[in-house]
Amino acid sequence: MKIIGKQPSREKCAESGWFAWDYLLDEPVEREFILKLRPLGGFTYLDMLKQPFFKIDSDYYMIKGIQGNDYFRIAVHGKHEDQLEELERTITDCMEK
Repeated sequence: MKIIGKQPSREKCAESGWFAWDYLLDEPVEREFILKLRPLGGFTYLDMLKQPFFKIDSDYYMIKGIQGNDYFRIAVHGKHEDQLEELERTITDCMEK
């Protein structure tokens, strides 16, 4: 799986100090990838749902998505946008393993 694009999220949250981007993928999000994200923060994965949902929370960012979709979302608190590049590298590494 690879990231093929990045666009500002359709969900607006800038008024609360958060900025979000949708990361477009070349294939659907799979369970194996979701589980590799577990070390990145507080982990929620509701795999019993018809459309399994995941969310990773940290003090300064949040990652969320739905298994089977070809995108996921990252939101970063405005004061910590500098962490986005490092987070992108970590996620890309998870995709390659």
